[in-house]
Amino acid sequence: VQVAESGGGWVQPGGSLRLSCAASGFTSSSYGMYWYRQAPGEEREFVAYVDSTGGLTTYADSVKDRFTISRDNAENTVTVYLQMNNLNPEDTAVYYCKRSPNYWGQGTQVTVSS
Repeated sequence: VQVAESGGGWVQPGGSLRLSCAASGFTSSSYGMYWYRQAPGEEREFVAYVDSTGGLTTYADSVKDRFTISRDNAENTVTVYLQMNNLNPEDTAVYYCKRSPNYWGQGTQVTVSS
């Protein structure tokens, strides 16, 4: 199983970014996928989840109504997106994609500042 995130960067408060996660090496329609984040000095925290079909999503309260998780399934590859709108400095963190039980990507840095 391989998991790799991309799309991070710097954005001003109120701006938007879209993160991507490419995961492969398994039947894509069999697993839910997650986004987590970790800010400096903080523990890693849950951000969003999408089930195997993309029909069910859940969000942390801190990002609800601002972030949207989605996915595109291919046979042995899945791409998971995290559309992030109305970003604020508290969203600054390294964002990680995860496939259960414990397959993580290397993370992508998101920095929100003026």
